[in-house]
Amino acid sequence: MEILEGSCRFGLWFVQVRWSGDTVHRVRFAEAGIPGTVPEPVRKYCAASPVDLTSLASVAVCDDSTYGRIYQAVRQVPYGRTATYGEIARVAGTGPRVVGQAMARNPTPLIIPCHRIVAAHGIGGFSPSIEIKEALLAMENKRLRKILLGKTTN
Repeated sequence: MEILEGSCRFGLWFVQVRWSGDTVHRVRFAEAGIPGTVPEPVRKYCAASPVDLTSLASVAVCDDSTYGRIYQAVRQVPYGRTATYGEIARVAGTGPRVVGQAMARNPTPLIIPCHRIVAAHGIGGFSPSIEIKEALLAMENKRLRKILLGKTTN
């Protein structure tokens, strides 16, 4: 299957995606876009729609290695919610520092939503910019609040 590449905007950043079919091979945040298309769920997510990105597979979740178990656990953290490095470590049977290392090496952020993993007493890190993590979490929280308020008023 042909590997496609493209980008869409998320605020001041571009989300560059390399993918084929329903499998995402790479996601990067960059200051410049690249021509081409991205999977529709990623486009919708970046436009602040509460999309479930678990319909897309990640090349990072392909085995039962420590990182594979960590990435599988991270994919279970729902839209608009967070978990700590320690909570993910308990699920994956490893330590919080290993979870942090796996998050730093995550080849497909958004698909494996590493921005939802936070430190016990703070936000934790995010590459290339902590501001992106803050913006992603704020967008999800705002959208989730709108959804929950809409459900309670109907």
